[in-house]
Amino acid sequence: MNPIGELSLVVLISGGGSNLQAIIDEAAEDLPVDIRAVISNQPGAFGLERARKAGIETRVLNHKDFPDRTSYDRALGDLVASWDPGLVVLAGFMRILTPDFIQRFPYRMVNIHPSLLPKYRGLHTHQRALDAGDSRHGASVHFVTEELDGGPVILQAMVPVIPGDDADTLAARVLKQEHVIYPRVIRWIAEGRTSMGEEQVLMDGRRLDTPIVLDSSGTPGK
Repeated sequence: MNPIGELSLVVLISGGGSNLQAIIDEAAEDLPVDIRAVISNQPGAFGLERARKAGIETRVLNHKDFPDRTSYDRALGDLVASWDPGLVVLAGFMRILTPDFIQRFPYRMVNIHPSLLPKYRGLHTHQRALDAGDSRHGASVHFVTEELDGGPVILQAMVPVIPGDDADTLAARVLKQEHVIYPRVIRWIAEGRTSMGEEQVLMDGRRLDTPIVLDSSGTPGK
């Protein structure tokens, strides 16, 4: 997991780490990354075990051990910075990060969110899509800015909302696509195809004004 010259990652998780596993699996094939560490704010997060099995260094930094969000994010930022990552990957990290933390890693932090942003920022996205009567739902990979779930979107995956869906069945369908699009965006960043600066995304040297969309009719190239 330590190839020389490849994009170094630190991954932040809070739970099961299925998106982390998707990245680990791709890295074992040909994803050009070096996963230097996985950090969780939850001591019992199963994603930590996934990382250990892959030989990746892990750390727990429990937010309950800190008096407030500011002090926690300061310590978290110091810990992340100790691995000097080229990219910070939020993979189900269930914490709202402070502006000070985000400013420590400008233009080099990505997140995956289970909705077709800008729809349904925050929590309970699948039920909200059902309640709204949407025919399509999905997931978005975006660069992280100080606006919650509001950074520029790079790639989205759309799935149909099927009659009889509940939040769990819809979430499962979306999650399968998350496992496709998150490693793909990380690949694009590692290969220098995608970058962000001054609040805009570049894709293959051109400004990306609207997200790339993956749906059931086809896929964009690697």
